[in-house]
Amino acid sequence: MTDDERLALLTSVMGANPMSPNRDPRIPPDVPMSAGYTPGVPRLGVPALLMSDASLGVTNPGYRPGDTATALPAGIALGASFDRELARTAGRMLGREARSRGFTVQLAGGINLARDPRNGRNFEYLSEDPLLSAVLAAESINGIQGEGVISTIKHFSLNCNETNRHWLDAVIDPAAHRESDLLAFEIAIERSQPGAVMTGYNKINGDYAGGNRVLIEDVLKGAWGYPGWVMSDWGATPDWEFALAGLDQESGAQMDSMMWQHQPFPENLPAAVADGRLPRARLSDMVRRILRSMYAVGIDTWAGDPAQTVTVDLDAHAQVALDTAREGIVVLANDGILPLAQQDGIRIAVIGGYAQTGVPTGTGSSAVTPPGGFAAVIKIGGPGIMGVGRNLYLFPSSPLAELRSALPHAHIEFDPGMSPAEAALMARRSDLVIVFGIRLEGEGFDLADLSLPWGQDAVIDAVAAANPNTVVVLETGNPVTMPWRDQVRAIVQAWYPGQLGGRAIADVLTGAVNPSGRLPVTFPASLDQTPRPELPGLGTPWGTPVEIHYDEGANVGYRWFAHHGHEPLFPFGHGLSYTTFDYSGLEVAGGDTVTASVTVTNTGDRRGADVPQLYLVEGPSTDRLRLLDFARVELDPGESRRIDFEADPRLLARYEGTTGQDGHWRIEGGLYRVAVSRSAGDHILEAEAPLHSRGFGR
Repeated sequence: MTDDERLALLTSVMGANPMSPNRDPRIPPDVPMSAGYTPGVPRLGVPALLMSDASLGVTNPGYRPGDTATALPAGIALGASFDRELARTAGRMLGREARSRGFTVQLAGGINLARDPRNGRNFEYLSEDPLLSAVLAAESINGIQGEGVISTIKHFSLNCNETNRHWLDAVIDPAAHRESDLLAFEIAIERSQPGAVMTGYNKINGDYAGGNRVLIEDVLKGAWGYPGWVMSDWGATPDWEFALAGLDQESGAQMDSMMWQHQPFPENLPAAVADGRLPRARLSDMVRRILRSMYAVGIDTWAGDPAQTVTVDLDAHAQVALDTAREGIVVLANDGILPLAQQDGIRIAVIGGYAQTGVPTGTGSSAVTPPGGFAAVIKIGGPGIMGVGRNLYLFPSSPLAELRSALPHAHIEFDPGMSPAEAALMARRSDLVIVFGIRLEGEGFDLADLSLPWGQDAVIDAVAAANPNTVVVLETGNPVTMPWRDQVRAIVQAWYPGQLGGRAIADVLTGAVNPSGRLPVTFPASLDQTPRPELPGLGTPWGTPVEIHYDEGANVGYRWFAHHGHEPLFPFGHGLSYTTFDYSGLEVAGGDTVTASVTVTNTGDRRGADVPQLYLVEGPSTDRLRLLDFARVELDPGESRRIDFEADPRLLARYEGTTGQDGHWRIEGGLYRVAVSRSAGDHILEAEAPLHSRGFGR
């Protein structure tokens, strides 16, 4: 390859879109617009890289007029499913829809742990737990790459808050980092071998993610032996010397021009190669890693070949979106009012949440335009580079219409929930009330608190006071506080439920679907229970440097609550069903790791799915709560099944050292107590297993 050919592979440029309306001359006229384009080398059969944002569907923020795609529920809804097979199926769907458009790279695999319930981007990710996040992300990546499309995994690492993210320094103990966020990446990469790793916007311990030699060279490429390429996020490369620290590709060069007033790689690398500042061995390594992933995943077998075009079954893909929404909905509380009975003439009030129009989705680069377009787009706005895209998007799946269809003999009225007093009037004349609470969350913005905006808590208070038969349905990407919790009869967390979310909500409320979702994040009673009741930098102008000390270390989410003895509003892993399950016959064994088996029995009168969870609850010298394994099992009434668990040894170990060069994992010898549980706060059966003392890995 010539130097020009090699250097061209090291930068991607954005397609024309409303934020950057001019078509970049580096993009050929026959190439569809997308988030990123990198030219191939036709004379050598090297395909071009066409990149699209991905995790919730093939996005199109103005790139391709009229192009729509299947819009999946939020990533956190997939996390709530605890369903490995569903994650792989969703990945296959994403890969096929990308390939049908000629896209060779999906910017998927969002795996950042939910360290703060105010993070505006948590809805894109999977959970607060390293194992759950890793397992589901790996299955999704395997599904995408099984279709011959490269998937990334992102954002490496600690991209856990959005406030001034370009100037945020995430400070953490290196060993604790290895035991938490980095462990999620490590396990997911082992299980799926994604073609690329995307770095975050933020700094980690003083160095930007894209130029962090410790994380990229020592840990990712060194200790883990990762063979693929490392790309930046869009607008996250202020310096060409990031290439010397391990960054292989600058992404979305126009965004760097907007952020830093230059394009570091194309403007600096040619001269740096010529005068030796960028060693030729490093240049070859950058290119080799990109080429390696192209051929390992197989985009060379189809990219640019019309004969290899694939078709898309939109009905089948819509079913994937519906299944994900159904499995991800979590019934948090229910005193028996759900499922709703089919009663002739029952008067039901549906209140708030734009339920007459559709269901909301999160904002930012993950927003997907669904088939038929949005039901409504309500402009919100805000400061910073992401403010122009901060809108309330509603998918055309109306919960009101779906409830009317599911309950044809009921008399259902709608109130928009604009006024507590007005909503209470309708509630008072109804037999039952379903009130929807929604919140706008998205990329570039953290939440100021955990309340519902626009006076919705006051509406729920007034409605519940007027009618004790009140059910609350929440459509949010994060936990909310619930000052009205004890006034209502049921609470349902529907997240952002995707293009058929209204139907999924109606299915769960009416019992057409038995709920099986489990919380992938802890719901705190208040921010006072979290590691940072006051979020550093919140409310400062865009562009203000901020430093966040993640002093909780590896004790993320439920681990923090257990360590400090806090009682959450709802614990990680919690979720109710319309049937009941019992556990019996727990057997455990030790040695190098913990294995366990238990019998799960459906003791109710409905078919349903259960999610038994295996936790470490105590080590030889300390209490230590860790999710070790989980399963999802569907059972008929009276049916039993034996479930086997096996713990990844790293979840039982401590990391000793600071980097991949001088560190290793160590299990302390002795007795380890484990529990089969319904949630992180509800342990049913416990037993002990002896483990050998040993060190392993890097």
